[in-house]
Amino acid sequence: MDKTIKNIGTLKGKVLLFGGVYSNLQALEQLKHMAEQHGIPPENCICTGDIVGYCAQPEETVQLFKLWGAQSIAGNVELQLQEGAEDCGCDFKKGSRCDTFSQQWYPFAQSKLSQDSLNFMKTLPDHIQFRYAGKKATVVHGSSENISEFIFKSTPWEVKAPNFIAMKSDVIIAGHCGLPFHDQHEDLLWLNPGVIGMPANDGTPQVWCAIMEETKNGLIFEHISFDYHYQLTSKLMQNGLLPEEYARTIITGIWDNTEILPPVESGLQGFGITV
Repeated sequence: MDKTIKNIGTLKGKVLLFGGVYSNLQALEQLKHMAEQHGIPPENCICTGDIVGYCAQPEETVQLFKLWGAQSIAGNVELQLQEGAEDCGCDFKKGSRCDTFSQQWYPFAQSKLSQDSLNFMKTLPDHIQFRYAGKKATVVHGSSENISEFIFKSTPWEVKAPNFIAMKSDVIIAGHCGLPFHDQHEDLLWLNPGVIGMPANDGTPQVWCAIMEETKNGLIFEHISFDYHYQLTSKLMQNGLLPEEYARTIITGIWDNTEILPPVESGLQGFGITV
């Protein structure tokens, strides 16, 4: 199937980047407030996908996202939901803890979403492209070819490089892996702003986004962590239908397991994020 690419032209002013809202309404509310404080218009707020996920308010989260008017590509979760698939498509290893947990949160999300929200997901493109600070940027979920590919800071540049060629881009903005990082090679930049729906396995309940800005010296960016009403998010998840382990992670900032992580990232669990 051909990929759908939405070209949103040349952006001016600050650009807010984020991913993995994961049905976390409280985090999305705080992010929207932050954007307004920074004077960033909705069209300059871009999500790398997975608006729906592990938390307790999928319908409310999608509806707020629509009301806000921010931009987003489809994550693997949106693709699976709009197609009525039986699993989240996260490419978890069969029988793993993540796979087991997905058999709880994914059916929960399916049961809560309205037809209006599902119709909204069908409008989301596979990629977004734009020009900024003289560079061409492409937003992908996992990678340009595989929506469910996990790419991390420690992933070899040789794995990242073909994405720039395939998308004819100078900047790749990606999501899916759940951790904020950037990797620069000469004039090419791989930027993952992180996710706002779950902590980054760093031992704090804070979540992550990034802001890009155009200066006289070109493109600059900053990774930003922020607090939100995570106690409420965790409490709402303790409904007997969602994994208790994920509700605990919202508070502790520690993932239940590191089975999707390469050795480098796994070894950094609880030590904070260095970006």
